[in-house]
Amino acid sequence: MIPYQKEKIENAICFFAQEHKKHSRNLLHQTFLYKYLALFDFGYLKEYGKAPLGLKYLAMQRGPVPTEIYNHRDDPRWSDLFSFQKDPDGHYMINSKLKPDLSYFSKRELKFMNRLIEIYARNYVTSKLMSDVSHQEILAWKRTWTQKPNSIIDYSLEFKGNVFAKSDDELTFSEEVYLIQQGIEHCI
Repeated sequence: MIPYQKEKIENAICFFAQEHKKHSRNLLHQTFLYKYLALFDFGYLKEYGKAPLGLKYLAMQRGPVPTEIYNHRDDPRWSDLFSFQKDPDGHYMINSKLKPDLSYFSKRELKFMNRLIEIYARNYVTSKLMSDVSHQEILAWKRTWTQKPNSIIDYSLEFKGNVFAKSDDELTFSEEVYLIQQGIEHCI
């Protein structure tokens, strides 16, 4: 369990909504949000061995969808930091209401989040492109979608091979960190 997980998730959503609008001049579409969150969790996991938000994702056709966010998008009381609003076509858009509290994130996490904004918060980046990126970049989604579509994505599938079956000398740094974290969480 991540300390202050709900607060960290809310502040990440607020950050992405605010920064996406600032850079692209458009409100953040829910598809973009889900891809930002998934690219943050799985990309950071692949690089550093832990998912900074630890959201539970479903392997849906257009890519990973965080269930906790998807299931609360119609609840206006879920967060004071942002809101989900439907546009005239019925698409969900995210609007930040306050400034995000960035103290929930490490410098490395903030750098990673900013890098995602720099790459994808552009007028010409479409929802389809974001979905395609999540298909290409997130191995765990690809493996889950192939084996059992619409099921929960196991973070360990982001690593090549079976991370639990590797010998100590076969493990990468991020795989070692992941396994240590898993061991600690299962002891608590």
